[in-house]
Amino acid sequence: MSNDSARTHDVAIVGFGPVGQTLALLLGRAGHDVIALERWPDPYPLPRAAHFDHEIGRIFQSAGVGDAVRAVTDPVPDHYEWRNAAGQPLVRIDWAGLGPSGWPIANFFSQPEVEDVLIAAVGRQPGVTVRRGREVTDLRVEADRVRLTTVGTDGERPTGETDEVTARYVVGADGANSFVRSRMDTPVTDLGFFYDWLIVDTRPHERTEWSPMNWQLCDPKRPTTLVSGGPGRRRWEFMRLPHEDVEELATPEAAWRLLEPWGRTPENTTIERHAVYTFQARWVERWREGRLLLAGDAAHLMPPFAGQGMCSGLRDAANLAWKLDLVLEGRADDALLDTYTSERRDHVQHAIGMSMALGQVICVLDEEEAAARDARMIAAGADPRHALPPTPPPVLGDGVLQRAPDGGRAPEVGHLTPQFEVTHRGRTALLDDLTGGGFTLLTDGAAPLDALDAADRAFLAAIGATVVPLYAGEAPPDGYLDAPDGYLSHLRAHGHVAAVVRPDFYLFGAAADAAELRTLVGQLRASLRPPADDPAPAAEPAATAAP
Repeated sequence: MSNDSARTHDVAIVGFGPVGQTLALLLGRAGHDVIALERWPDPYPLPRAAHFDHEIGRIFQSAGVGDAVRAVTDPVPDHYEWRNAAGQPLVRIDWAGLGPSGWPIANFFSQPEVEDVLIAAVGRQPGVTVRRGREVTDLRVEADRVRLTTVGTDGERPTGETDEVTARYVVGADGANSFVRSRMDTPVTDLGFFYDWLIVDTRPHERTEWSPMNWQLCDPKRPTTLVSGGPGRRRWEFMRLPHEDVEELATPEAAWRLLEPWGRTPENTTIERHAVYTFQARWVERWREGRLLLAGDAAHLMPPFAGQGMCSGLRDAANLAWKLDLVLEGRADDALLDTYTSERRDHVQHAIGMSMALGQVICVLDEEEAAARDARMIAAGADPRHALPPTPPPVLGDGVLQRAPDGGRAPEVGHLTPQFEVTHRGRTALLDDLTGGGFTLLTDGAAPLDALDAADRAFLAAIGATVVPLYAGEAPPDGYLDAPDGYLSHLRAHGHVAAVVRPDFYLFGAAADAAELRTLVGQLRASLRPPADDPAPAAEPAATAAP
């Protein structure tokens, strides 16, 4: 056994798909020593995930790969429509234009192309080591580190000697059959939602304009999904009928038979991949056990009807990255990592619930039930607010969030914040591109900042916060000129003079006046669980410009 345990990495990431790649990139950009261990020698070359939303675009932006990801995606130019067997619209969801995060509402891609972007960006991080063809076969948790035993593999079987990797924390981003999860004592909640669908990814030989780009056929004879697979690609998804054999459905012959009514033949189309997936809905109860953490499919699975599977995993990475950063830097006690479970588990249940609710509308095979569904949705005018089942809003569970005097929280706390363009020192760009990300304190002008004392300002500087005093019409040299109907209109509409936005873009909290701002900053410091033996930092001004 070769021994690499003399070097203790900050974080070992087991699994190097999009979630592991994004987490490695975020931690690497923060200056941490990261090792990623992946059992497959080469990246998977065929399509899998195909959609991300505006929030995920903002995560890619924060990881420094926004422009490169944009170059390999299809933003949706129109709406997402569901139709019944007669072609009547049952629901029409507007996906055109930009979402609240400053990115297109919906984006379609081929996973290998996005992974190429992420892998290249990770490769430019000097603190990140990627070891492919290494399967983790054992782990031992010690007081201050975790020892991982790995073995060389071709993905299917061992091929080389074992060695040992040591890290302060281990993140299992190793999929639905996670090895890391198998070594944790965490219950799994399974909602018993199971449907088999054949996924067929194609490359049409001719350039075709699909209108609408993405739609759903809600035909009880064969529910079918038709969506972009990224630039130059098209995906069909066919629900397995009760009498059909899974193995027969997974054959090329079955794929071509189902594609033929849509005008797709071997003469005008190439099938890149076809596979039968069993859609499931489940999550683990505890995403952290000491120095072990879970992310992505290792922590949750959901049906694809809302396109939130990979998106949820990347939200995990964004949430976990900034918390690990503070803990590794000694700016927070590692109890901060407990909030990863409480925040993300509640949030992902929204995505799972929404995906199931949509699936229960789509996966109807009884003709009378389908007819009743169609009549109800048509009567609702195909308006998603009335035609689709209501679902709770996507909000974080308890964690690093402002508390109201009564112990509760304001309605907007824990929700995703928008991103607008602002102008600073002659440069106009989306806010995160000007600040460099991290914590952001937005204020209505500079006046509210007068309430902060030297210790408050030193704390904000210590956590890398950027202070953004916003102005309308004209801004002083160090101020930020707000876009019309941008941040100031949001602040003023809610009666706030300041707001703290977390590194993962969720609202920590807001203040109605300068005095409340000081209380808000104090709550943030307490919420970040500073180490008990950490003395108050020396006074220094908080950052006001991009790093």
